[in-house]
Amino acid sequence: MGFYAHYILPRIIDLAMRNKETARLRETWIPHARGEVLEIGIGSGLNLAFYSSQVHHVYGVDPSVELQQLARKRVLAEPIQVEFLSQSAEDPLPFANASIDTVVVTWTLCSIANAHEALQQMKRVLKSSGCLIFLEHGRAPDPSVASWQDRLTPAWKRIAGGCHLNRKTDDLITAAGFQITELRTCYLPGPRAMTYTYQGLAQPLQLSH
Repeated sequence: MGFYAHYILPRIIDLAMRNKETARLRETWIPHARGEVLEIGIGSGLNLAFYSSQVHHVYGVDPSVELQQLARKRVLAEPIQVEFLSQSAEDPLPFANASIDTVVVTWTLCSIANAHEALQQMKRVLKSSGCLIFLEHGRAPDPSVASWQDRLTPAWKRIAGGCHLNRKTDDLITAAGFQITELRTCYLPGPRAMTYTYQGLAQPLQLSH
């Protein structure tokens, strides 16, 4: 890992995700979490302040040791038990099937190399009655914006930690075997190619026999 990815990029990510718009969305959705929580891409721990007293334990998955160091400082300020797992989200998660009450993924699916495999892991560990909370940016519905997202993504991935601007988040989630129960979309302030946002809730799709 080079100097930029090791030292500079984690701090850029932390700064970029600390703004009033993302905080407003975190405040709206993160309190839905309950029980045993698995947070994929916990990053620098910006969701921690928004978990309610209904959360018993948070398992935070992130391959970036540098971002985890920032998150550990935030843990000290919150009355919540957090355990960090340094691994990629696509790798097998060290949890039994149907053992997690809530999975949280915020501004993370865009940068996971194999998002489908990661979502399959999330579905495996989530209880049938559990909830997936997602806040993600992705492919815009406007053809002109989507065209720019396709053009920019190859270069953007190289400077933004593998981030794809053009992934259609709702389709990724449903293709992995989830049923979306609530979905809101909007542009946040900023360049439209980077700010079309998917927010909502999903649960494992129950197959009828």
